[in-house]
Amino acid sequence: MRLDASPTARALLALELVQSSPGITAERLADKLGVSERAARRYIGILRESGIPIESIRGPYGGYRLGRGARLPPLMFTPAEALGLVMAVLDGHHQVSDPTDPVGSAIGKIVRALPEPVAARVEAVRRTTAPAPDRAAARPDPGITTDLVHACTHHRRIRVDYRSEAGTQWSSEVEPWAVVVRHGRWYLLCRSVPADAARAYRVDRVGAVELLSETFSPPADLDPIVALEEHLAVGWEYEVDIVIDASIDDVASRLSPALGRLEPVDERRTRLIGSTGNPWWYAEQLIPIPVPYRIVGCPELQQTARVLAQRMLDAAAPTSH
Repeated sequence: MRLDASPTARALLALELVQSSPGITAERLADKLGVSERAARRYIGILRESGIPIESIRGPYGGYRLGRGARLPPLMFTPAEALGLVMAVLDGHHQVSDPTDPVGSAIGKIVRALPEPVAARVEAVRRTTAPAPDRAAARPDPGITTDLVHACTHHRRIRVDYRSEAGTQWSSEVEPWAVVVRHGRWYLLCRSVPADAARAYRVDRVGAVELLSETFSPPADLDPIVALEEHLAVGWEYEVDIVIDASIDDVASRLSPALGRLEPVDERRTRLIGSTGNPWWYAEQLIPIPVPYRIVGCPELQQTARVLAQRMLDAAAPTSH
């Protein structure tokens, strides 16, 4: 644990440890704080001088615990816990019972600060509720998310290390416009400086963020949610070109904007232009289209569609008994 704090701040951290782990020994307290046992005892002394009753229990099973009548300071959240709570509200969280998880740790602090009758009910729900995890959700690293939000807020260019779904890795300079949560996934909406074009990157696939000195001005009329939908299918490895035998109005009502841009070919045909890093996923999104269509570009998507179609034909073939 890294502690760049004053003795008072460290004493408050010691108080949190005593509060969360009644009976904690001086040796274990020192280890948690990253200091010597002598320093840990000194922080306990600071707490006692401040009027907080810290009891010492002697013996092999003894240690420090809060005495009766303790008046506790406000809750202290680490940056990871605070951001974790915000992210939990935005996309749902399923580790609230795990004390090693930032959200689970923060919820534990809140429960301990509640009156006992209320805390008992909250704790019962926390421990006994079994949420069904959203397998499509992908929660990014809180530290990387913090760096991206900071860059968006202060309009600073960044360099990101990125890994695509296909496994390709690259580093690129971007102007971060917004972080958007969509269906349990977190995206960075930005402008790629080398390509001079808008891009949408999955935050959980960002490996590192470097803050640069250059600043920028985001689009004045930016609607992050609308812009994300428009650019989810832009800038990936495989360029897609599909002609659909239906009018553009009919196609627009049936397909997600995340698949790409629609252009009219004529009154009865529409072209879908986009890109993808996962041809399998893209081919599966085309299955519900109720009219004929042709993949005229992207050999990778064409091959994937053939394999997928053959699997469906094999599954529907009559079986002999």
